[in-house]
Amino acid sequence: MFELHHLTALEQWQWLHSGQISPRELVEHYLARIDRLNPELGALTVIDADRALARADALTELVAPTAPLWGIPIADKELVRRAGQRTTFGSRLFADHVPTESDELVRHLDAAGAISLGASAAPEFGLPSYTESRVSAPARTPYDLSRGAGGSSGGAAAAVAAGLLPIAPGSDGGGSIRIPAAACGLVGLKPSRGRVPAGSGLEALAGLVVAGPLARTVADAALMLDALVSAAPWPFATRAPVDPPLASGAPHPHSGPFLGAAVRGEGRFQLGVTTSSPWQSTVDIALAPAARAALDEAVGGFAALGHGIEEFSLDDEPDYARHFRAVWMAGASQIPARTALELASLEPLTAWLVERGRALSASDLAEALTWLSGFERRVIRQLSRYDAVVTPALAMTPRPLGWYDPDDPERNFTQQVQYTPYTSFVNVAGLPALTLPGGLTPPSSAEPGLPMGVQLIGRPGGEATLLALGAQWERSRATARVHPPQW
Repeated sequence: MFELHHLTALEQWQWLHSGQISPRELVEHYLARIDRLNPELGALTVIDADRALARADALTELVAPTAPLWGIPIADKELVRRAGQRTTFGSRLFADHVPTESDELVRHLDAAGAISLGASAAPEFGLPSYTESRVSAPARTPYDLSRGAGGSSGGAAAAVAAGLLPIAPGSDGGGSIRIPAAACGLVGLKPSRGRVPAGSGLEALAGLVVAGPLARTVADAALMLDALVSAAPWPFATRAPVDPPLASGAPHPHSGPFLGAAVRGEGRFQLGVTTSSPWQSTVDIALAPAARAALDEAVGGFAALGHGIEEFSLDDEPDYARHFRAVWMAGASQIPARTALELASLEPLTAWLVERGRALSASDLAEALTWLSGFERRVIRQLSRYDAVVTPALAMTPRPLGWYDPDDPERNFTQQVQYTPYTSFVNVAGLPALTLPGGLTPPSSAEPGLPMGVQLIGRPGGEATLLALGAQWERSRATARVHPPQW
């Protein structure tokens, strides 16, 4: 039976503008699903129905109907402040925090015409690659409720995959959009550093964290990327795109360059393929058979579409782990927990990162930042002979809830690297990357079919190429519109 959440975000936008549905009807549909399904999914930590319905009723007066996300329901990630909305940052330290001002990303999404229904779950300060915090229920992949949705945008991914939202914003500092996208069978896009004004990465230590979309289709991800990029009236990207100028496509009046690239899905490209990781010198990385199978299927699919394929290995980088950890810990050192009581309220992994970060010397941090800057140049130079590079999205199937060691932070960090060895170096290099759903593992008596994904890494400013490749992949598979059967 057809329901509104079966429509893509782009189709919903078209229905809204043709008068087939109203913003209120769409919001009411999703609020009803959230009320029924969110308790077992753990996707949303705040639901503000009254505010969402009031905005839906007044949207025509508030935002021009030509706005790129006009009438589309979303949720703010729990790490992003919205004035008057409880924002815990996934931590007991901020369990009752209600900000008085909204962050820039929230203001830009409001200006784009989106309607926020509340907040999506995130782990403590977005530091882990799983969404299991002590301030809210864990976010679960809707394909198997005994397994986590990944992190740190786990709540957003679970909500979109289960049809509680059509599309959602996330943020990505080491894989936090791409990891949950893969664990929930979604498209996840990490833009180039500097591409999105609200969440450019330029204001963060080492420029790791950027904002981007989670969606069911490549076109929906492109729709939100266009909205995020066009939100600010000034050029902000530090690198000019390498993609050729793109004409607007026809199916959407706002049709920006990224949506145009996704709709057309044109081009033949040279693709590199690798299973190597800069973590492999210091951490035992084992690629699970399901991850290998998803990669092989993707490579075979792209080859059948006429793309060039070349396997290669990343250069060995034995110092990567030491310097990345230093910067990750230095970033955690800024968490506002100073007293013994405040530090005790943090989860063991967070407290360990904070304490290690505060023990770093200025020279240690300067050395790490300098080394990572050189690493960025080396990676871009090595990958420059390809239009895009294909890797596994994850090294394992989605992890069971409670799999990560809750008491030994060092082991916990290692477990995260073993699960996600292909994502963080892309943040360091400032490159765009797109996770595509690779289908489900064969179900067995021990476990249901689980989603697996592949990652495409682009050149600096090369989002349009990734979206074109993603659209071709989607068309060849015809599975992008499907929610998990039980949802």
